[in-house]
This record gives sequence, C-alpha cells and structure tokens, in this order.
Amino acid sequence: MNVFSKTMLDATSHTTQGRVLEATRLIQLALRGGTPAAEAPAAPGVAKPASSLTTRAEEVAFREVRTAPEPVSRQTLTQDGAVFRRSAPRAATGSFTAHTLAHAGSKHPYHVYVPPPSAEPPALLLMLHGCKQDAVDFSLGTGMNILADRHNIVVVYPEQRTSANNMGCWNWFDPAHQSQGRGEPDMLRKLVRDILASKFCDPSRVYVAGLSAGGAMAALLGQLYPELFTAIGVHSGLPPRAASDVTSAFGAMRKGVEPRQQMTVRIPTICFHGSSDSTVAPKNATTLITEQLGAWKEEGVALDPVGSEERRGRVATRTQWIDQKGTPMLESWLVAAGPHAWSGGDRRGSFTDPSGPDASLAMVKFFLRHRRTPMRAP
Repeated sequence: MNVFSKTMLDATSHTTQGRVLEATRLIQLALRGGTPAAEAPAAPGVAKPASSLTTRAEEVAFREVRTAPEPVSRQTLTQDGAVFRRSAPRAATGSFTAHTLAHAGSKHPYHVYVPPPSAEPPALLLMLHGCKQDAVDFSLGTGMNILADRHNIVVVYPEQRTSANNMGCWNWFDPAHQSQGRGEPDMLRKLVRDILASKFCDPSRVYVAGLSAGGAMAALLGQLYPELFTAIGVHSGLPPRAASDVTSAFGAMRKGVEPRQQMTVRIPTICFHGSSDSTVAPKNATTLITEQLGAWKEEGVALDPVGSEERRGRVATRTQWIDQKGTPMLESWLVAAGPHAWSGGDRRGSFTDPSGPDASLAMVKFFLRHRRTPMRAP
C-alpha cells in the first residue's frame, strides 16, 4: 500500500471514530504529498460520544456495504453531443475546510470544498450524508470534490449532530423538521444563504443532493424552498413527508409509500435507487417521480419520457422526462441488483457501490443543465 492510500485509510478510520478534524488534517496532508509518519496513531476503541438526547430515532437502521468490486477506471456519459468524463484522478486540488454554523442557539458543523479560482462564479451544491456518515466520509465516498474541480462547483457538506440524532440521521420523519422556518430545513437554508454570500456563488445555480436520510431531506428542501434550490438529487431516499414519526418511517422505508393527493412544487429532480435496496424500498423513488410528474402536469408543462439502458458495471435503466426544448426535467435511474449505497462511489467511503453507474457524474450533468432565470438572489 502506498503512502497516499495509507493516509486516506487512516483518515477514514478517524472519521468512523468521530474525529472529523483529525481526518480532515490527514486528507489535507495527503493532498500536499506529505506523510503521516509524524502523526500519533489513533487510539483504539475510541467511539463517538453518546447522545444526550433519548430518542427512538437511532432505531432507524441502515446497512453498510463494506466490500465491492473495483471501480471502473474511466466512465463517460454522453447525450446531445455533451461528454462528461471522469478519469479517476487521485485527489481534488481545491481547499476542503471545516466550519461551524450558529443557528437557533446551537452550533452545527459543516465542511466546504472550494475549487480552484475560475473566471465564472461557481455553482453551489449542498450534499447531505446518510445515517452513520459524516462530511469527510461522504465527500470521499461520492468523489464529488473531484468533479467540483472540473465543473467549478462549491460543495457544502453539513454534518448532523449526534445530540440531534444518535445515528447521525437527518430527522426527515419528524414534523418538527418538515416545515419552512423550523428545525433542520431552516438551518440548512441559512447555511446555503451564508455560503452564497461568502463564496460569491451563482444564485441561479444552487443544488441539493443526498443519500438515504439525506436524500429524503433533499427532497423536502426542494418543496420547502423552491426559490432557493434550482434542482435536487435523491439517492436511495424517500418522497417529502413520507413519514410523521419513527413508526411510520419504518413502514415507508420497508414498503414504500403510494403517490399522494397533495400539493407538490415542481422542481427538476434526479433519482438513483438500487433494485435490491433492502433498507429503503425502490418504490419510494417511483412515488417521488410520480408526484413530480403530477406537479409538472398541473402547471401545464408537457414532459415526454425517454428510456435507455446503461451498462457500466451494473446494468441500470435510465428514464428521462424532457420538455419541448429537449431538456430533461426529471430523471430516474434504477440500478439492477444495486444495494443501499451510493452508485459508482469510492470504496474509501461508507455506503458505496463502486460497481454501479456513476451517480455523482450523472447528478452533476443533470444539475448543470438547469439555471434559474432570470438570475436573482433567493
């Protein structure tokens, strides 16, 4: 094992022990080409501090994929003459730093990845991790920072506190976190606004994506703040307000929810889901798309479905719903035999399936086709 790989493995170990700052320092050391020889070894058996909040939320279980085939070294998506290629560079070249947001009397940790300077204002992407993950882990698993370099995107990784949820899940199933101006959605809205102001990002290109509990929260944010988010990505997640407590969350995750007669705000949406996901039923992705189709139809926007089959490791069925200009407004990927994991992800992160089609690449491509016009700050 070379020095870089060992350093990144050590960083992942720190992450799983809740030592985010140490992990970040090791990653920055690796990117500079340094060695961890002078670093003190991690103390064995160190665990995240126990939550001070007694709740059944920690019972919402998620299974982690720890072994998978080697990732494909080169992956390409082509459509309408556009080519997006990722040649698996080993490291991003921008800055990745830890910060804290003060909101509603609490401090909320987050990381920000800023790509190298560009002549154009960067887009902004909010990335919401799943249960039992954190910011550093999620950035490694998705490889989104590498794509951010290439496509000029500032990526923000908020991190759930164990005092709010013992499993580190976003509380998508709690009514206290399902409305405008309240709870976690309001905190995330404030974080995005602050980043827009401080990093000089393009307010017409603001996106949010998430995995599992993070995907459910991303879907909810798209409904609560459509004036802020231009498009959303949901990987192995659930539709907005799919549950109202822990018990109904279990039901929604295991069986899926039916499309509901409710007011849905139309917003460009891309979904990924594995057909063998035994934690969050694939039916949830179908319901999310069905509800979005209803919202677009309600506003008189005709969308035509176009299907294709993708073969990059696992076979995936991709369906796009395009408008009269040929722009995909909705996109759904069903990954054959895919588990509860980020498709095409890096094995150094948790909940990843390197053998699947590249979800990060597909989401970036989808997002960058959407810009809110006219340009205006939210």
